[in-house]
Amino acid sequence: MTYDTVVFDNDGVLFGRTSFDVLRDATQETFEKFGVTDPDPDHVEDMTIGATPERVSAVCSTYGLDADTFWRDRDRTLSLAQQEEARAGRKTPYDDIHTLDDLDTSMGVVSSNQQETVDFVLEHFDVADKFGTAYGRAPTIESLDLRKPHSHYIDRALADLDADNALFVGDNESDVKAAENAGIDSAFIRRPHREDWDLNVWPTWIIDDLEDLHDICEP
Repeated sequence: MTYDTVVFDNDGVLFGRTSFDVLRDATQETFEKFGVTDPDPDHVEDMTIGATPERVSAVCSTYGLDADTFWRDRDRTLSLAQQEEARAGRKTPYDDIHTLDDLDTSMGVVSSNQQETVDFVLEHFDVADKFGTAYGRAPTIESLDLRKPHSHYIDRALADLDADNALFVGDNESDVKAAENAGIDSAFIRRPHREDWDLNVWPTWIIDDLEDLHDICEP
């Protein structure tokens, strides 16, 4: 099998993941901006990871907040927190990202993180020119329904790159499912946080690092 295009998830694949504590603190900060100084901890957690449009609406209704305004500010605040983590050297590229320099394929990025965050880290670490396209999530409630495993952003990236035979590289089961939904192959990368992860999906490939892509894409 050969591939002319490889698309990568961002966090946990190209860059280290942001500490949950950092994200939760940023969500707490968002509530405080709207005058909610003592939100239910479960609501803070719900708005930090895995939020759905329905849950955002329900939580905001509890505090009398406009859901669209709250969510846009929440996304901005979390993005700024992640940017600060990158500037401080706590969110960095994985060491093997340099092995992509001579990978003979078109490349793109698709993330469920904010578009602002994706753009920042690619530019900040001077790797944006490696990728022909990069998609993150728009700062809207509606975008939550387009996160992986939905193939929306992968489909857009594949169109941008004019892909004929593509591979999606991720570190979550949702990445594998998103690739399936896009009708392409997947590679699950066993980063340190996934070394002992028991998969309930079946990726096309399981790799240990990005250098393995040379054997897969250039057999």
